[in-house]
Amino acid sequence: MLTFTIRRLLLSIPTLLFISLIIFLLLQLAPGDPMAQVPLTVPPEVKQKMREALGLGEPIYVQYYKWLIQFFWIEPQVAFDYFFGTEFSEGKQRVISWQWRGPVMDVVVQRLPQTFWVVGMAYVVGVLISIPVGIYSAYRQYSVFDQSGTFITMIGFSVPPFFTGPLLGIIFAVQLGWVPLLYDTTHVVEDWASFKVQFQQMILPVMVLALQTTAQISRYMRASVLDNLNQDYVRTARSKGLSEAVVVMVHVVRNSMIPVITVIALGIPAIFGGAIITEVVFGVSGIGDMFIRALLSNDLPTVQTLAFIFAILIVLFNLIADVLYGVLDPRIRYD
Repeated sequence: MLTFTIRRLLLSIPTLLFISLIIFLLLQLAPGDPMAQVPLTVPPEVKQKMREALGLGEPIYVQYYKWLIQFFWIEPQVAFDYFFGTEFSEGKQRVISWQWRGPVMDVVVQRLPQTFWVVGMAYVVGVLISIPVGIYSAYRQYSVFDQSGTFITMIGFSVPPFFTGPLLGIIFAVQLGWVPLLYDTTHVVEDWASFKVQFQQMILPVMVLALQTTAQISRYMRASVLDNLNQDYVRTARSKGLSEAVVVMVHVVRNSMIPVITVIALGIPAIFGGAIITEVVFGVSGIGDMFIRALLSNDLPTVQTLAFIFAILIVLFNLIADVLYGVLDPRIRYD
């Protein structure tokens, strides 16, 4: 297992380099000019100096080389502060966001906690609900619970977040007034009362994201459990006199989790994509909201950085899913 993990980590290096090149070249071909927002009263020579300060006057291969080196090279004394750069600071260049006028990773690090609060909680809630629902739906196939769960999950899987977000906001925030409509990113948790406020404002965005997660994983879990319930080893376990709870929870569920674990692992980067729309709808100042604002303002350094971070997440959780395969199924050997 260790050899397989090391081999996959080494293989992911050229994969990520190729992905970074594709992201960089595609965004370089995108239309738009960062100087378009500069007032017309600014003289052309000043605009040219501003372009050179942003690193836009250099050849594309030089820009890519600098961006790539600064992304992966970290000195201990500069840490995240000097991940990127177009201006010199203590001998290192940093990629500057054209919109936020600061190092890209500084802005990303500031916004990550808000995203993790919402996305992390939504995914945990979705997984904790979907797995028991999928198991019970399969065990009680075609029951009222199964039929109801199928109907609800199909709605959650089919309706996009940009529709469920405003809909739930109108129902629970505007009409009923149970929870706040917009997320207050300046709120700080200091005591129990402030924690309750934080919990209330997280309910709507977490509900929207957890609905999709629950719908997807529960359907995979139900199908996997149904497939394993008809296997020979289940009949053998029952013939040995094992209780139904032991047969289902110990034998069936463990084997059923093998394909589902891939869906869970790969769903983590995917839910960050869903969080882009959800953060905009509910005013969460996370990296999803940052990505949309960077796109609208043609902020290429920020878009490149966030897109590459999403790519790293996909490659990383692909590796985690493969490793967990071997942990859950002793028949799988990688070495």
